[in-house]
Amino acid sequence: MRLLIAAAFTTALGNNVQLITGALLLAREQQTMMAVGWLFIAVALPQAVLSPYLGRLADRLDRRVLWVACDTVSAVVALGLPLWLAAGGAAEVGIYAANFALALVSAIFVPASAALIKERVPGGDVLRRFNGRYEMATQAGMLLSATVGGLAVQVFGAVPLLVFNAGTFAVSALCVAAVGRAGAVADRASEPVEVTGPRRPPLPVGSLILLYAQGSVVVTVFNALLPMYVLVELGRGAGTFGAIDALGSLGFLAAAAGYRLFAQRYSDLGIAMVGFLACSLLIVAQGQLGITGLAVLVPIGAFVFGQARISSRNLLMARAGRADIGRVFGLANGGGLAATITVMLLVAIVTDHTNVGTGFATLGAFALLSTIWALVLQRRVVRIAEAPASPAVQTEDERV
Repeated sequence: MRLLIAAAFTTALGNNVQLITGALLLAREQQTMMAVGWLFIAVALPQAVLSPYLGRLADRLDRRVLWVACDTVSAVVALGLPLWLAAGGAAEVGIYAANFALALVSAIFVPASAALIKERVPGGDVLRRFNGRYEMATQAGMLLSATVGGLAVQVFGAVPLLVFNAGTFAVSALCVAAVGRAGAVADRASEPVEVTGPRRPPLPVGSLILLYAQGSVVVTVFNALLPMYVLVELGRGAGTFGAIDALGSLGFLAAAAGYRLFAQRYSDLGIAMVGFLACSLLIVAQGQLGITGLAVLVPIGAFVFGQARISSRNLLMARAGRADIGRVFGLANGGGLAATITVMLLVAIVTDHTNVGTGFATLGAFALLSTIWALVLQRRVVRIAEAPASPAVQTEDERV
C-alpha cells in the first residue's frame, strides 16, 4: 500500500509541475488570467468528456496495468516538451499540446487508480486511513509542484525542470509495477450494504459525487489564480510563488495528521461539509490581504481543504462497489472538470475586467454554493429513501 501512495505522490507532482511551469511561463508572457485559464481548460476538457466513459473501461481491464501504462505514456509526453523548447519550438504551442496530451492520459488514470485502490485495500477503517494518506500524498504533490516549479524555474530555467518532471512519471510506474499482480483484495466491508428494516440508508451517490468533484474545481481554479495574483498583481517573483505554495504543502501534511484525530469524533460527512464551507470563506480572504495574508491563510486553507477532501473521498469510495468504482470516479472526475471549465472562464473574465481579488471571491462563492447544494441534495434523497418505499418510484440519485 505504501508503494501506491508513493506512486500517487510522484504522479501528482509530475502532472502539476508540468502544468504550473506552463502557467508561470504564460503568466509572464501574456499577463492575463484568460491565457492561464485556457491552459487549465485544455487540461480539464478531455477529462471532462472522456472520464465517464473511460471509467467503465477501468472496471473491465487490469487496473495495475492501466496505471503503469498511464505513467509510461505520461513520461514520454512530459519529455517531449523540454525537447521541443530546446529545439526552438514556440513555447505557447508546446505548453498547450503537452498538457492536453497529459490530460488525455489522466482521463483513464483517475478512475483506474481509484479502482486499483478499491481492489487492493481492505475496507472499513483500513480504507479510511489509506485514503487519508493517499489524498495527503496527492494534494501535497500538487502543492509541492508549485514550490518546485516556482523555485526551479527561477534558478535553473524551465527546460531542466521539465526533464526532471518526466522522471517522476517513471518513478511512479516502477512503484506500481513493484506492487505485483497478486495483492490484498478489499474485503466485503468496503461494499455498499443493502439496507433493510430501520437502519439508515446509505448516502446517495449523486450528492457524494458533487461534494467530491467540487473540490477539483476549487483546487484547479485556485492554482490558476495564484500565479496571476503573486506574479502579475503583486509583482513578486516565481520564488515567492513557490514559497507560498510550500506553506500550503505544510497545511496538507497537517491535515492528514489532524484527520486521524477528527475522524475519531466526527463523521466523514460532517468533516467534509465544515471543511469545504470554511475553505470557501478563506478563499475570499486570501485574495484581499496581499503576501502576508497568503502566507497566513494559504496553509490554514490547505488544512481545512485537506480534511474535507479526505472525508469526501472516503464517503465516495465506501459508497461505490468494486464492480462500478471506475464508473463512479470517472463521473466524479469528468463532472468536476466540466464544472472547472465553466468556473474557470467565469473567474477569468471577472479577473481580467476587475482584479484577482474579485476572482478569488467569485471562486469562494462557487465553493460555498456547491457545498450547500450537495448538503441539500443529500438530505433530500435520504429523506425520500427513509419514506415508505414505492416500487414504481426511482430517485434521480439512484439512476446515476
